Amino acid sequence: MIHGGSLLNTGGVSPSLDLGIAACLCHSHMPAAPEHALKPRKRPRQARSAATVEAIFEATIQVLLSDGLAGLTTTRVAGRAGVSVGTMYQYFPHKDALLYAVLEDYLDDVVGALETASDRYRGLPLAEMSDGLVHAYLDAKMRHLPGAQVLYVVATELETTDLMGDICARCEAPIARMLATASDVRFDDLARVTDAFRAMLGGVVRAILENDVSPRALAMLRTELPVMCRAYLQASARLVEP
Repeated sequence: MIHGGSLLNTGGVSPSLDLGIAACLCHSHMPAAPEHALKPRKRPRQARSAATVEAIFEATIQVLLSDGLAGLTTTRVAGRAGVSVGTMYQYFPHKDALLYAVLEDYLDDVVGALETASDRYRGLPLAEMSDGLVHAYLDAKMRHLPGAQVLYVVATELETTDLMGDICARCEAPIARMLATASDVRFDDLARVTDAFRAMLGGVVRAILENDVSPRALAMLRTELPVMCRAYLQASARLVEP
């Protein structure tokens, strides 16, 4: 789980890059390595191995927050995680592969929140399902703060075209499944509405989190974003005849 401390020395965040899952830009900055070279050597299969990888991920975020991207080394991450550099290399062949894995883990968690919310709110009236999904998305984003912020910088340094394409598909699927079951409305063009909904969701969150994560700004996001998303869906829907 990505958390970390205060955001320090991470550099500027590209205004064109959206790591909010729902906005899913399917392109990246100049690649440091081809995407196939960023895959981990192996995946943890046992609880102990999974705990080790989780500690490495958390240590990576902590080093990024304290030393910045330029200051991150596998040696520093290993020391913070309490593992040997050799253990790190069992999973990640180089620094970029480690950063890619941390980014992928973060995105997987947020997509998982959308999938859980989709199942939970399916079949309800549109307003209830919209609000439920928005709040689930916000919860997932905010529990990763401030670590999620530094990943905007990380992603500009990696080739993530395939990863973002996969995330696009995986975040749209649960949204569409849920909206298709609304008890009180139907959508004539569900694909278009789904695409616009996730763009709105991710774009607004990105605009806030890139610039202001004060309690006031986050409280505003929690109250106003559900209203915006709900209003769009209601305007795009067709009421079901009684």
